[in-house]
Amino acid sequence: MKARTILWSISSALAALGIAAAAVITLNLRGEEPLPSAPEAFSSRPELVARGEYLARVGNCMACHTTQGGAAFAGGRGIETPFGVVHSSNLTPDKAHGIGQWSSAEFWRAMHHGRSRDGRLLYPAFPYPNYTQVTREDSDAIYAYLQSQPAVAEPNRPHALRFPYSTQAALAVWRALFFAPGAPVVAPTQTAEYNRGAYLVNGLGHCTACHTPRNALGATTEALAFNGGLIPVQNWYAPALNAAAEAGVKEWPLEDVVALLKTGTAPHGSVMGPMAEVVFRSTQYLSDADARAMAVYLQDLPQHTVVPPPAAPPVAFAMARGAKVYEQQCAQCHGDQGQGHPGAFPPLAGNRAVLLADTTNLVRVVLQGGYLPATAGNPRPHGMPPFRHVLGDEDVAAVATFVRNSWGNQAGSVGAIEVYRAKERRGM
Repeated sequence: MKARTILWSISSALAALGIAAAAVITLNLRGEEPLPSAPEAFSSRPELVARGEYLARVGNCMACHTTQGGAAFAGGRGIETPFGVVHSSNLTPDKAHGIGQWSSAEFWRAMHHGRSRDGRLLYPAFPYPNYTQVTREDSDAIYAYLQSQPAVAEPNRPHALRFPYSTQAALAVWRALFFAPGAPVVAPTQTAEYNRGAYLVNGLGHCTACHTPRNALGATTEALAFNGGLIPVQNWYAPALNAAAEAGVKEWPLEDVVALLKTGTAPHGSVMGPMAEVVFRSTQYLSDADARAMAVYLQDLPQHTVVPPPAAPPVAFAMARGAKVYEQQCAQCHGDQGQGHPGAFPPLAGNRAVLLADTTNLVRVVLQGGYLPATAGNPRPHGMPPFRHVLGDEDVAAVATFVRNSWGNQAGSVGAIEVYRAKERRGM
């Protein structure tokens, strides 16, 4: 509500000043270079297309620009935001609806400056605040790959954003506050491998888009990069990548970090929820060198300590109820002492995903199940079935409280209201 009030006030002030959307579209943004006056010659070679295919996987472009069961890159997928729904665009070379008439320079402008071919400002659901760090050479390779795809005559769907978020004026204000075009940052004192990892993580990988908290207007800040945050609308918590208590990997063996990126599982943890899709569609295809580079960079992130809020001891009734549920529904896979089974079912004793101060993920996994991605390195992963049709809210809360406070675990209790809210948010 606060974000809506602030942005509404800003947009209303702009309207009062008589700033029209047409004027915003022609606004020369900070650092934006004009397009070439004459079309640039572009030569697409097989090796450039192959490189672009690889980079498009690194950026996970297909995930957003393809609907379930739809043609690849034909757009139309609805991306929910707190301000309404943004529909992804058609990236196929169709001349009427896709990018068939786009030049490589216009595609680069969209990637680097977040501006469409017709001059419209793009919404940051397309992560140009990260893609602005992608080099022109890599942008051209992705462009060559997309131009090689079959053209699909799929009209673009209009966004369904509420006023004033639907206006170019409001978007221009957002960009003035929170966006400036960037470039890859090369740390001269670091290795080439580290700098490659930084480029992939911060650019095409756009990891901060999920693993950084957002302010009231939906923007991230560099000062809080990788500190973790709730993914808007999806309502999964993306844990901090720079904290050992959450998802930090500084103390892991490097090969385990690589394994997590490429297979979705490692001795110290596995991926579920939105990250499972990222591994399935994107990071499992990383080259060994790039996976290692990303791992090196992630291990070198400056660390911070997450201090959990004070937790009162769980009430005996909840622990007893949770123990009974655990014995009936969970112990067969996770073990009587929460020890799990290596290579099959994760341990719950000492599991930092279980002990997160934010219990969103734990509650959601119990309600709707947990599924690792099927990857070349782990083609038949074990999954956890959903229990929302088996357990009531009180039982879910009790068993979550039990596993957070057994076998040496110690964390805050989970209340039935948290379970109810999780179900309400996702329409369960």
